Amino acid sequence: MKKILILSITSLLLFSCNDKNDSPENKAVSKAIAVYNQAYQENFEADKIDDILLNATNAYVLIDPFVNNNHTSIAAIQAKGNEVGAYISIGTGETYRNDFTELQPFLVAKPWDEWPDEYFINSTTTGVIEIMKARIDQIAIWGCDWVEFDNMDWSFYEESRNKYSFEVTKAQGIAYYQELCAYVQQKGMKCMAKNTVENAVNFDGVLYESYNDDKNWWNASGAQSFLDAGKLVIVNHYNETNCGQVYSEYKGIYTTSLSFICEDANLKKYVHFNE
Repeated sequence: MKKILILSITSLLLFSCNDKNDSPENKAVSKAIAVYNQAYQENFEADKIDDILLNATNAYVLIDPFVNNNHTSIAAIQAKGNEVGAYISIGTGETYRNDFTELQPFLVAKPWDEWPDEYFINSTTTGVIEIMKARIDQIAIWGCDWVEFDNMDWSFYEESRNKYSFEVTKAQGIAYYQELCAYVQQKGMKCMAKNTVENAVNFDGVLYESYNDDKNWWNASGAQSFLDAGKLVIVNHYNETNCGQVYSEYKGIYTTSLSFICEDANLKKYVHFNE
C-alpha cells in the first residue's frame, strides 16, 4: 500500500547484486513461511478474512484489527498455527480511524498527496505517543502476536518535510519508533518494521514493499542482516505477471529463508508461497 516517498536511485543495481555472505556461519537460521495480507494492497484486492480462515496455516497473517470487527477472528486464525500481525500507521493519522480526532492536533494541515485520507505526524514530542500506545494496548488485549509499523520512515526525507511542513526530525522519528517497539515487546508481542531497518536492530522482523518496476530498492545489507539473525523478512511484491520468477530472483539475492507474497496481475489478487 505505502510506497516510500523517495526511492533509491540504486534500485536496479541492488537488484542485480547478491549482497549475502555465503559463509556457513552467516547462513540464515529462519525459515520462509507463507504470508497473508488483509490490511492493505496496491492495485487489486487484499486477502479476505474468510479465505485466510480457510487457507492460512503456519503463516504470518497481517490484518487491520480496527475495521470490520476483524479482531473477532484473531483466535480462529491463530488456531491453525498462524501468527497474527496488527497493522498500524505510526507516521500518519488516518481520517477513518476512531482516534483521528485525538490525533488531529498533532498532524500537519495538508493531506498526503498519495493517500488523501492521511496526514503526516507533525511532531513526536507531543501526545501522539500515548495515542499510539493506546492502540497497542488494544491490540495486546485482542491477542495479536505482532504489530506492523507502517510509514515508520516518514521523518527521513527532507523533501517531504519541506512539502508538508512537519517539524519532526529523523532522529526524533527513530526515537519514536524505538519507544513504540519497546512498548510492543513489553506487551509480549513482536515488532514488524516496514521498508527500513535503520536503527531498528531490536525489531523482530521486517516487511518490504516491492514493485514490478522497482525491485529491491531498499538497503539490501539491512534485509540480509535480519535474515542472518534468524528474523522474519518478508517481501510484499505488487502488480506482477510472473510472481514465481520474481520470487526466484529474490531468493537468488538473499536466501531461501526469505518469505514472499505477490500481487498477481493476472489473477488480480495476492498469491502465497511457502505453503
